[in-house]
Amino acid sequence: MTTHQEFLAPPQASTEGPTEVRPVLVALTGQPNVGKSTLFNLLTGLNQHVGNWPGKTVERKDGAFSYNGTDYRLVDLPGTYSLTANSAEEVITREFIIREQPDVVVALADAAILERSLYLVAELITLPAPVVVGLNMIDVAEQEGMKIEPEVLEAALGAPVVPMTATKNVGVQDLLEVVDQIVKGKKTYAPKPPQIRADHQEVMAEIECLIAGCVPEPYPQDWVALKLLEGDREITRMMRDCLEDEQWEQVHEVLREHDDALVAVAGGRYEWIGRMVRAAVTRPKTGPIGLTERLDRWATHPFWGLLILAGIMGLTFWLTFAIGTPLQDFLDTYVVGGSADLVQTGLSGAPAWLVGLIADGVIGGAGAMITFLPILLIFFAVMGILEDVGYMARAAYVMDSFMHLMGLHGKSFLPLFLGFGCNVPAVLGARVIESRRARLLTILLAPLVPCTARMTVIAFLAPAFFGAAAPLVSWGLVLVALMVLALSGVLISKTIFRGQRAAFIMELPLYHVPNWRTIGLLVWQRSLSFLKKAGTIILVISIIVWALSMLPTGDVETSYLAAIGRFLMPVGQLMGFDWRLMVALLTSFIAKENVIATLGVIFDVAEGAGLAETLASTFSIPTALAFLVVQMLFIPCAGTVAVVKQETDSWGWTAFSVGFLLVVSLLVGVIAFWLGNLLGL
Repeated sequence: MTTHQEFLAPPQASTEGPTEVRPVLVALTGQPNVGKSTLFNLLTGLNQHVGNWPGKTVERKDGAFSYNGTDYRLVDLPGTYSLTANSAEEVITREFIIREQPDVVVALADAAILERSLYLVAELITLPAPVVVGLNMIDVAEQEGMKIEPEVLEAALGAPVVPMTATKNVGVQDLLEVVDQIVKGKKTYAPKPPQIRADHQEVMAEIECLIAGCVPEPYPQDWVALKLLEGDREITRMMRDCLEDEQWEQVHEVLREHDDALVAVAGGRYEWIGRMVRAAVTRPKTGPIGLTERLDRWATHPFWGLLILAGIMGLTFWLTFAIGTPLQDFLDTYVVGGSADLVQTGLSGAPAWLVGLIADGVIGGAGAMITFLPILLIFFAVMGILEDVGYMARAAYVMDSFMHLMGLHGKSFLPLFLGFGCNVPAVLGARVIESRRARLLTILLAPLVPCTARMTVIAFLAPAFFGAAAPLVSWGLVLVALMVLALSGVLISKTIFRGQRAAFIMELPLYHVPNWRTIGLLVWQRSLSFLKKAGTIILVISIIVWALSMLPTGDVETSYLAAIGRFLMPVGQLMGFDWRLMVALLTSFIAKENVIATLGVIFDVAEGAGLAETLASTFSIPTALAFLVVQMLFIPCAGTVAVVKQETDSWGWTAFSVGFLLVVSLLVGVIAFWLGNLLGL
């Protein structure tokens, strides 16, 4: 492999104007849990933008800052363990560095687990962009008794190394100074990348010779040859398209003869890492047990670990109900309800349709999203603290065997658990899962967790139909929902995601004190993103549903919504439903509690005992059981659908989610109805 010579990269002038200079582009890379978010937030503060990479569900962060008279653009690349195309994160990281050609790549490494962190560095320094290694968490390494000599490591790497502790803002200025020197040509860059194992160097040279002149820009030829030897799928596909059939056959023949080349490539990197660590790291003598190991004896224990996790989740649930629910009720009563009352009073002389549109359609629908904020704030704060401290990985480890049965990873348990409070934070909470496949499957299954809104409907209707047996029926409904969730996970995992399962690589970082600035910014960004994106979609949906319920006569019984309910009656009759129950299900799309309100309007009785008695005398027990089952499994509220679209960034997956839940809920409802009749209920 060719060794890079001195690399100096001054900022390039923009072509947009003679006096305008583009900001210096800095890419921030590193493996998961090395402190990238802390450093990114420290440098950019609120001057950042959070979105998704084009065509991907992977989060993208861009920010800006200035240092020493120079403007910088900082791009936080997804956390990844390597640059092999095994995941969207790995492809995004390497494609950005190769195609966008950043002026500097800052590679954060965890000083306490330097060997693992250096594997990514070993790949980064083979790419054209200059690399500055930020040796983060140096304080944690010292707590574990390790001593690292940055100057020795820098000399061995041939790339700048800066010791730092981002959570305490220690060494950050030194890092910026080195980046500034690289950008302005004041510091040379002459990396010493790892070489492929000696017994395969001739093979490497042969591959380079065969593909010479055919590698598309801007991919480095030596890097492409290396990736071909590794068996990288994306690069192999690219070169297959670029080479003539005869050329490709020659390359393919060499690769076939040396199918152990991957071991030679990885072996060369690990030998290189070993030399780096032996030169620069002094380990403590065997004997003392560190804080992390002592805590993990309990946190990762098969039994005690589950109890600790249950306690933490119980505390989170308690906080959600004790603090979040009263605040949600307060916002619902005084902010949303108060705003609707003000509109009705202020527009008393306006047309009734306009008052209804604003009060019921806009405020009652989209405005209700504000009430989710307390729950979201608590969830994001708790998840942020657990992630930053290092406990999240332990929780995932403890739950992995259980979630594995559904085709999920351990981390999926945490957002799914919060679904009992509200499905909205459950879907948003899937962001803590790095694997795209596991994240998407978690999002698809989250709406099957019975939220408090569904349970509110069950709490009202179950006593009306089942009397003293209502508690038993309610628990049975929850059990049915969880069984359907588990079976759905197995079904989707074995069919749609068949063959896409990736190995669950999970780092157990050392415990450390959380960075409150990072957690605060995370809560702020995700809450703001929820209100902006989900609120926009819900506003449109709320107006549409309101219009359907009011047009053309202003009476719900003669509305288009009722017409849709009558149109769907053939499906409803399979469960004993009439058009009124079908309409109640449809209006639950805005909010699950709308079921009770809609039935009250249709039957022209109050939402109290009168409604309960009317419903009990109108519908049979099998019909009531089927309705409650469907209500538990039916398509989620508009808020959940909105965040499913936001988090998947795909109307296709959103439509699949809605369609799948619709089919499953009606199918299980039909089964419940016929079982009820069979048992003579």
